[in-house]
Amino acid sequence: MKKILLNIIALQLTIFVAQAQTPQKEKWENLFNGKDLKGWKLLNGQAKFEVVNEEIIGTTVYGQPNSFLATTKTYGNFILEFDFKLEDEMNSGVQFRSESKPEYQNGRVHGYQFEIDPTPRAWSGGIYDEARRDWLYPMDYNPEGKTVLKLNAWNKCRVECLGNSVRTFINGKPGANIVDSLSPTGFVALQVHSIDKPEYAGRKIHWRNIRINTTVLKPTKPDEIFVVNLLPNTISEQEKLNGVQLLFDGKTTMGWRGASKENFPAKGWEVKDGEIRVLASDGAESTHGGDIVTIKEYGAFILQFEFKLTEGANSGVKYFVTEKENTSGSAIGLEYQVLDDEKHPDAKLGSIGNRMTASLYDLIPSKKEPLARRKIGEWNRGLVKVYPDGRVEHFLNGWKVLDYQRGTQYFYALVARSKYEKWPNFGMADTGHILLQDHGNNVSFRSIKIQELK
Repeated sequence: MKKILLNIIALQLTIFVAQAQTPQKEKWENLFNGKDLKGWKLLNGQAKFEVVNEEIIGTTVYGQPNSFLATTKTYGNFILEFDFKLEDEMNSGVQFRSESKPEYQNGRVHGYQFEIDPTPRAWSGGIYDEARRDWLYPMDYNPEGKTVLKLNAWNKCRVECLGNSVRTFINGKPGANIVDSLSPTGFVALQVHSIDKPEYAGRKIHWRNIRINTTVLKPTKPDEIFVVNLLPNTISEQEKLNGVQLLFDGKTTMGWRGASKENFPAKGWEVKDGEIRVLASDGAESTHGGDIVTIKEYGAFILQFEFKLTEGANSGVKYFVTEKENTSGSAIGLEYQVLDDEKHPDAKLGSIGNRMTASLYDLIPSKKEPLARRKIGEWNRGLVKVYPDGRVEHFLNGWKVLDYQRGTQYFYALVARSKYEKWPNFGMADTGHILLQDHGNNVSFRSIKIQELK
């Protein structure tokens, strides 16, 4: 009897091990049955949604706001797949982890959106935060992904929401990649965008093969596209693979020192609540704690940072700072301007707005995209991308607001008519420090990180 029991136990263990080693199959649930709109409801607008030939067809209606056909169920962690086809050039999208609550803008749908954009801008596959934070991942962050949309043909799409990680794919190619914790769950919805001209009425978008997997979740293998990480002072696993490093750990001043000094300033700066802050003094350049710079120098890179202004404040983030000029005020370097454009007088100086936020200070004005602007006291996302060939781009809250190339005749001409004309080879160093400016006003920084490019 004992031998029989042992054999039974051994058999059960063998079966258990075999089951554990056998890959589990993905389990998909169809969100659309191909016959009717059971399991869906219309929200916000009255654009037309109908079922024809096992497809959901959305049609634009003049005079209606953004309209959403939303699932009656909500979903947290999942992989969503769907196909879409555009008959016309029209903006659309697919919401996910989205909500509609009476207390939020009278029930307006808000949350993540997989963008569908057939215009020359080509941001299909990007992530837009509908009725909330605007663009989280425009496709200027991933230029190769801007070429994969098929017009007048079916496009196969995929959205992976696993914890704080959100990734999109279109026709098998990576679109967007963000890390965010604002909305862990919500419904899926098909969007027909509002139109501003009567002649745009009747434009159509088709959807089919809409399905979701919430049980056996197998993410696509990591890729090398740029990651937007909205969790302060953190580096995701994908960012680590990309070579991203924190320049500020959220706790200490490690990796920084005073400009033209050996140590970090003893006054004028503080690290608190995950932020590194310039403390208010007299509003002058580098007369209190002084500028701070990274100990390390950098050449080609992607520099990310978040900044928060107080009313009337002025600061800046400089790059290719060499400290060779031995200036009495702020150290010299190419500057991403950080400013209260409405209330600081510097915004009205310079030429054609080239001293306003996100401008290349005193050289090139940033585009005045209103959606890129945040209220004073809110966090802004800045980004500077320096390519190995000398091209440079500035981004503000997801929008590319300027680009230029170091070493061109145009660049030299701009320098010659600026405050920097007296500095030989200004902005042309092979490498330099990253600098945060002390301009005597209270400004906070966080999530300062860099990825070196080759």
